[in-house]
Amino acid sequence: MAALVAENFRFLSLFFKSKDVMIFNGLVALGTVGSEELFSVVAFHCPCSPARNYIYGLAAIGVPALALFLIGVIWNNHTWNLVAECHKRGTKNFSTAATFLLFGSIMGRATVAPITWSVISLLRGEAYICALSEFVKPSSLDKFPAEYGAETLAKFPCKDIPANLTKFRDEVTRRLRYESQLFGWLLIGIVAVLIFLTKCLKHCCSPLSYRQEAYWDQYRSNEDKLFRRTAEVHSRVLAANNVKHFFGFVALDKEEKELVQEFPVEGVQPSPQWNAITGVYIYRENKGFPLYSRLHKWAKGVEGNGPSPEAHEMLFLAS
Repeated sequence: MAALVAENFRFLSLFFKSKDVMIFNGLVALGTVGSEELFSVVAFHCPCSPARNYIYGLAAIGVPALALFLIGVIWNNHTWNLVAECHKRGTKNFSTAATFLLFGSIMGRATVAPITWSVISLLRGEAYICALSEFVKPSSLDKFPAEYGAETLAKFPCKDIPANLTKFRDEVTRRLRYESQLFGWLLIGIVAVLIFLTKCLKHCCSPLSYRQEAYWDQYRSNEDKLFRRTAEVHSRVLAANNVKHFFGFVALDKEEKELVQEFPVEGVQPSPQWNAITGVYIYRENKGFPLYSRLHKWAKGVEGNGPSPEAHEMLFLAS
């Protein structure tokens, strides 16, 4: 049991694999701040109507956050690797902990933008004030006129109220802004603590040394860049060959002629090879030697993604 627990805890190093991830998350957060500010200035207009305020205020916070979350899920490579893995091989090669933490990685990175949006919205307080102004109890306001009720309170965010209610509007606005900003700061604190704990667990539970993990990160980055660059050249040369075969000639510029001459393409990779290098990768070692990616594993001729007597799987997911 202790060995199983220790093995599963290694998956906690799934999050925040590298400084590049932190930089990307920071850029996403900054972009979200700018978008929220623009939305608040241009698009946010409280209806100041009972029942509508609450729906509109929550929608102003929740709907953009939901959209940003879905965009984050779509842009995450893990999402499509997981889809490919489930489609081609199923989840039989993954334990419950691996599956849970893979989803956790996807969800965690996808929540950067929506959390930032929610925090900025709460710190500004406009949407919160709009949503909850009508729910303030008149009895909680000292000497509030009895002839006014929720309908009047709902108009406080728009300042379209009788002059004798100005001081009450200021008090309600101040109270709701305090609550909104308090929730915003609490959300920041909770997220900061979670990030801190995750980073601590990541360094404590990682099966790799710091230097090897840094090397692995560099390898993945270089492999991805070289693969994309080579795939672009390969597809261009292949397309040129096919066009020439159809028309008898192909109109190439100088750079493309050099590519065709320097990199002759005779065929394409069969689908089994593409399937072998596509999907979720779990770090593993074969006879003591690390395999840093599915492409690396395919190049070494190692079959399967599950543990075997000859191939010790370290149960460490690639970011």
